[in-house]
Amino acid sequence: MKKTLLYFPLVTLLLASCVSQKKFTELQALQDTTKDLLNSTTVKLNTCDEEKAAALASVASLQEQIRFLKENNSDLIDNLGNLTTLSQKGAENLEKSLESLKEKDSRITSLRDAVTKKDSVTLALVTSLKGALGNLTDGDIEINVEKGVVFISISDKLLFNSGSSTVSKKAKEVLGKVAKVVLDKPELEFMVEGHTDNVPISNDCVVDNWDLSVKRATSVVRVLEKDFGVPPQRMTAAGRSSYVPLLENDSPSNRAKNRRTRIVVLPKLDQFYDLISKGMEAAQ
Repeated sequence: MKKTLLYFPLVTLLLASCVSQKKFTELQALQDTTKDLLNSTTVKLNTCDEEKAAALASVASLQEQIRFLKENNSDLIDNLGNLTTLSQKGAENLEKSLESLKEKDSRITSLRDAVTKKDSVTLALVTSLKGALGNLTDGDIEINVEKGVVFISISDKLLFNSGSSTVSKKAKEVLGKVAKVVLDKPELEFMVEGHTDNVPISNDCVVDNWDLSVKRATSVVRVLEKDFGVPPQRMTAAGRSSYVPLLENDSPSNRAKNRRTRIVVLPKLDQFYDLISKGMEAAQ
């Protein structure tokens, strides 16, 4: 894969010199599409390991119990093999052990299925968001996946004027696209986080950066609810002030990146646990 990436610039130069501008543009578009598919696949690979780690830990514990039970069963069968008649009590114990093995195997399968379904929902969400917001530059909006959670980070310059918590008209267009994706997935909840740089602020409308970050988060939530019909019970507004920066606040460009609004999208935890519980019940 790395070698393929290294060939892209060379191929681009050769195409630029040998084909028409129209053909070159088409090939460039194809290259961009291929890169986007590669990035999506990379996101999937990077998140699966962390997503499955917790479930696999439980799987390992259950498999150890299975191994122990199998060893006990083997010893029991060896001992009983020397007897001419298997006692009723021994037969019942053996049957219970075998049923316990089947139950634990079913639980392992249910856990794996639940994690796989969650991975699929996350990948589908990322794909939908990138499709809806594809016309925006990376400097304005970024979509990332960390530990199974989807993060949409929108730049300060796109959403608000300096020191203001009023959502701009251009920002409402972006929020409308996000709302459309969210409304199509009622199984999701999300939190809107306001982030600032570390430059102190105080005026007639804002007390400090804490106040500004909270007001910006609630402004976004209100727009999503009133303008686009997102149910308020699915949203949480939070202010993080300047205390979770992306970069050090040591330059204007870094401070600009730290001034952002982040939408944290995640499956409803109660539904995810219900999925696991139903799998456990089915295994019994």
